[in-house]
Amino acid sequence: MNFKNLILVGGGGHCKSVIDVAESAGFHIKGILDIPENVGRDVLGYPIIGADDQIKDYVDGFVFLVTVGHIKDAALRIRLHQKIAEAGGRLATIVASTAHVSRYAHLGEGTVVMHHAMVNADAEIGRGCIINTFANIEHDAKIGDYCHISTGAMVNGNCIVGSETFLGSQSVMVNGIEITDGCVIGAGSLVRKSLTLKGMYSGNPAMLKLKK
Repeated sequence: MNFKNLILVGGGGHCKSVIDVAESAGFHIKGILDIPENVGRDVLGYPIIGADDQIKDYVDGFVFLVTVGHIKDAALRIRLHQKIAEAGGRLATIVASTAHVSRYAHLGEGTVVMHHAMVNADAEIGRGCIINTFANIEHDAKIGDYCHISTGAMVNGNCIVGSETFLGSQSVMVNGIEITDGCVIGAGSLVRKSLTLKGMYSGNPAMLKLKK
């Protein structure tokens, strides 16, 4: 198998950004799987070749990356990962040519690190994460599975981000704190203390706005 031959799963706006990242990392994109009504269209010149129920047709010779953003929660991305696993497919892990990932960091399978992001030494990124443009994951931070660390967000040293959490653009976690699973942190928020209740937070300091 050539691990640079790639099928993207999901053809929306996030897919466009990932196409650029994948090209920069030397991947060869065969095409995109999306909803049935979009088959035959293209995204940035790459054809939508089928729907996600055709994942099984591409498990030989290709790796997959889910290119669906964090839509309300991570449930759709998780479901697509499960479909790939059930079909016997393999997941790609992609790092943009302009990103920096320390050789002492760990990236889970199915994770994408976008342009100009930084993942520093001894950081651990889980499975199926999006580390978006200009995001900064500092030393010894731990990011759980299926998180979306959005554009310009900063996770400082020794922080822990629970699985399926969304950190909005330019949000900041101060050193050594923890966010529990399944939280949504609004853009520009400053998280100054650990968040133990699942919910939606925003502000400076970040306050609970809606409990899940």
